[in-house]
Amino acid sequence: MSDVQQRIDDLVKNHRVVLFMKGTAQFPMCGFSGRAVQILKACGVNDLTTFNVLEDEGVRQGIKEYANWPTIPQLYINGEFVGGSDIMMEMYQAGELQQALAPSA
Repeated sequence: MSDVQQRIDDLVKNHRVVLFMKGTAQFPMCGFSGRAVQILKACGVNDLTTFNVLEDEGVRQGIKEYANWPTIPQLYINGEFVGGSDIMMEMYQAGELQQALAPSA
């Protein structure tokens, strides 16, 4: 595993909810990242960890390989890849994202 892949793996496994995005939760730099943050806020997530891929080209490319997923944003919950903003929206509308984000009993 490369250094970049190891850094990504550490982030994903050491935080409950991780969003790799363009920009920050306070200042998203693309519409898809902004929508992802809004969906998570609507779900009541308050332990969100974000990573701005625009600040690290290695991670920006490496995250695509890590999940074998070509686009950003990418959401991980409890170490598992969930998807991008379209999948997040579909899951949110179906109530599945709220269940996935519910704290473990």
